[in-house]
Amino acid sequence: MEIESLDALEDHLDDGTPLGGLRLQDLDLTGFAQRFAEHTDLTGLVVLGGTVPAEVAEVLLRRGAIVFPGIADAPVDPWRGLYRPQDLYAGLDAGYEATPDARAYRWFVDAHLRTDAYCTLVRAIHDDTVTDDLDELVAGRSVVGVMGGHRVERGTDAYAAAARLGHRLAADGHLVATGGGPGAMEAVNLGALCRDAATLEDALVRLGAVPTVRPSVTDWARLALDVRADVVGDEPLVPTDLLGPTARSLGIPTWFYGHEPPNVFCDAVAKYFSNAIREDGLLSRSTAGIVVLGGAAGTVQEIFQAVTPLYYALDDAPLPPLVLVGRRQWTVDVPVWPTLSALAADRRMSGSVHLVDDIAEVPELLTPAR
Repeated sequence: MEIESLDALEDHLDDGTPLGGLRLQDLDLTGFAQRFAEHTDLTGLVVLGGTVPAEVAEVLLRRGAIVFPGIADAPVDPWRGLYRPQDLYAGLDAGYEATPDARAYRWFVDAHLRTDAYCTLVRAIHDDTVTDDLDELVAGRSVVGVMGGHRVERGTDAYAAAARLGHRLAADGHLVATGGGPGAMEAVNLGALCRDAATLEDALVRLGAVPTVRPSVTDWARLALDVRADVVGDEPLVPTDLLGPTARSLGIPTWFYGHEPPNVFCDAVAKYFSNAIREDGLLSRSTAGIVVLGGAAGTVQEIFQAVTPLYYALDDAPLPPLVLVGRRQWTVDVPVWPTLSALAADRRMSGSVHLVDDIAEVPELLTPAR
């Protein structure tokens, strides 16, 4: 059982039951030495990060607990889980290179650190903690994943159409998830975050002043944060672990693609070091369907990763819809659809894959929100 608050820990200590099997995650255990000393056997108790003073650590270790300390020399807290956009862009006034997002990317690509066992462990713990929080966020939600290319520019018809799709899906009760980057992904997250059409249309006009992340990620992100502040207004900042029922917009980006900084129009950001875990996490959680807008190599990879479980699905397994948008895009420019059609022939998945030209057709093809 995971314990993520001191109140929950106090309850377990007060009831006198064995503590084996508990996972104390990111807690400040200052002053708890005597409370733990009341238990002679702490075998199976695992402390994950947080603040563990020396006197507390001594009691824990002597009684058989396992203590994973906080990690001070990494640019990320591996125990923290989901991010807010503002967390990743803290310090942006000094330029994007000064932000936690940029520092984490530099640490990730450092040639020495990429193979260092300690750094590999930190990244693995980080991604596992993100996954744990992500599972809690999407539990019981109808999730639609929307894939699309990072080169779609603000101010274009394609960007506006993607944003309006995101808005419609969120209004229909879905949690809208994307790869969390710029371009079409940003547009969809923006649309989902906006609670009314007028707010969305105003945001689309304002964002057109800085169309892309190049040449300045700083300018691109600074404008987006200003727009986001006006979109959400004075809403209270809900902790990410309480967002589940109210979240509308979710980003699942990766530091693997350093040229794709995360967009800021998400209620929560599940950012990963491992692109493989990130892609599977996005696709497997899209319970109400997957929508694919225009894209290139990365989007094509995601299409076939989504198709594989449809192709091998058991006879009684529910099949979430897969909807490709853009007939010319997917039959001529990047001819994925003929291959999908061939794979789907005479299989259950044939009723679950769709090709449309008009984004307006998409919502009716998805599994309705519960």
